[in-house]
Amino acid sequence: MIKNFIELTKIRIGFLVLTTTLIGFYLGNQGFGSNELLFYTLFGTLLCSSGSSIFNNIIEVETDARMERTKYRVLPTKKISLSTASFLGLIFIISGLYLLFDKVNTLTSVLAFCTVASYLFLYTPLKKISWINTSVGAIPGALPPLGGWTAATNSLDAGGWILFFILFFWQHPHFYSIAFIHKEDYLKAGLKMLPVIDNGKKTVLHIFIHALILIPISTLPFFFGISGRIYLVGAYFLSNIYMLCCLPFIIEQNEQNAKLIFKTSLYYFVLLFFIILADVRF
Repeated sequence: MIKNFIELTKIRIGFLVLTTTLIGFYLGNQGFGSNELLFYTLFGTLLCSSGSSIFNNIIEVETDARMERTKYRVLPTKKISLSTASFLGLIFIISGLYLLFDKVNTLTSVLAFCTVASYLFLYTPLKKISWINTSVGAIPGALPPLGGWTAATNSLDAGGWILFFILFFWQHPHFYSIAFIHKEDYLKAGLKMLPVIDNGKKTVLHIFIHALILIPISTLPFFFGISGRIYLVGAYFLSNIYMLCCLPFIIEQNEQNAKLIFKTSLYYFVLLFFIILADVRF
């Protein structure tokens, strides 16, 4: 039963959200600072993320039931009832928002609310309407590091927005590659992902543009005095590698090349995280 509830909260997404929030907090504070404030920031964010994932599962239960990779999730298989999931999701979101408001600051709780609202009421329904859903979904996906920054600084500074845009542009090749790999599943479910409705040209263009823009965007923390030279060199190198690993797919659109983008995106994220931790300016 516990395993079912963990699956319902999409723990892998929660881990990504916590990691990016931690990065934002760490850079905004130029270190970890108050352990208590960091704990409340991460715990409140995790509750909001888990609650959002639960409601996403509820909204997409019929869609999930039609897809091979999701039809065995806990809601399509009725391992957990919709009423139980709804109750848990609501409790998680309310608790998370209150914790961030009471123990962190108002600005961070507002950003968390915007993340939840845009994820559930913009991105999720748009998946059935327009291919633009990936770019819209990249907004709530990129807000957690900004939330971590505001938790540490209680202000919307340039540094926080830089982290937002790094994650925003990183997400596009990552999610377009996933959509290409599973495009047959998305087609059966009636989801308007770009690789599903496109002959390949738009997908290639969007992957290329976002990976290319990520190169200069990723170096901005150095120029704004947030990180040092090791970060500058590391981020520039990683972003160019990410771009280069997109090129085989740009030349030939097949599953193998899409998987190369996906795997590279994961390594990029992990390595950039460690470079940030190693090179923050105290």
